[in-house]
Amino acid sequence: MRRFGSLFNGGVGPDGEDRSEPSLQPPWPDPDPDREQDEPTARLLPSTPDAQPPPGPATSRVSVVNEQPPRPAPPRGSTEEEYRWHSYRVYPSGRPDAIEFVDIYKSFGHAHVLRGLNMGLPEGMVSMILGPSGTGKSVCIKHIVGLLYPDQGDILVHGESVPGMTDERLFEVRKKFGLLFQDGALFGSMNVFDNTAFPLRQHTEKSEEEIEEIVIRRLREVGLADAVYRMPNQLSGGMRKRAGFARALVLEPDIVLFDEPDSGLDPVRTALLGELILEIHREMMEEAKAKQRPHLPTFCVITHDIMSARRVADYINVLWRGRIVEAGPAEDMLSSENPFIRQFLSGESQGPLTMD
Repeated sequence: MRRFGSLFNGGVGPDGEDRSEPSLQPPWPDPDPDREQDEPTARLLPSTPDAQPPPGPATSRVSVVNEQPPRPAPPRGSTEEEYRWHSYRVYPSGRPDAIEFVDIYKSFGHAHVLRGLNMGLPEGMVSMILGPSGTGKSVCIKHIVGLLYPDQGDILVHGESVPGMTDERLFEVRKKFGLLFQDGALFGSMNVFDNTAFPLRQHTEKSEEEIEEIVIRRLREVGLADAVYRMPNQLSGGMRKRAGFARALVLEPDIVLFDEPDSGLDPVRTALLGELILEIHREMMEEAKAKQRPHLPTFCVITHDIMSARRVADYINVLWRGRIVEAGPAEDMLSSENPFIRQFLSGESQGPLTMD
């Protein structure tokens, strides 16, 4: 059984600067003595590479708690200046996390990608992981499904450690996931129907009549009812992504992961795909509640598209230099006073993020 340690410590977040004049000073907070005791505040992410786990059993990190732990040290080999814009603030979502990254470190040779990552994806929400290119967003997805293992730290899915699972248990847990790849990742030798039916034939003992009913329903939901017998090379880029989306849904997953679903799409089709994601999530939420399932559907979208984040996201994590800068419900993030968050979510050229 593979097991990896998890480390815990804390971080401190900003209360922001005047939004009309973006400041390039680190936005660390001054305490507000007039704030009422029960006023909601941000939860702050832990990460200190030299820390030791606290005694006693580990507890799940739920982003509904107010804490004020000390600001974590930068990763080994880095300076405080490089992480000056990381406030590590997490605005409460009011829900438990379906997926938790706990002090994750991952390197590929000399490339240090995840450097003490603490991140949560709340259950029942459409979460987005945003950040500059090469900052480890897609690496996160591979860790969630157990295609990669961390050098240090832990990943929890519904409270269960992914690195600590046996191969047999991991195989079963993967059935909780639906995954939409960047280009749809359809099998070129199969038509749309057979591509969509593949997970059902591989992982269930359903009859062909049952499989046909499920496949046609999912293809109808994504607008491909008239393309059932087309081959992938007869589909547009948007149609291939929708076929991949239908395939990701046929096992009725608890968690659906989207790796840059808007890559290569024009703005109109990107907007339409965003609406489709929201519509499917609403339908899955209603179905989960009606059937009283133990977990609400959780969507995680990796993207560079800021407009998609504004239209689709319930919850946003901004990842940079292997750690979360800030995270929280979309309305809180879009009004954040952190200069880096403001620059990135507005797509401005002036600010802390440069071409370096």
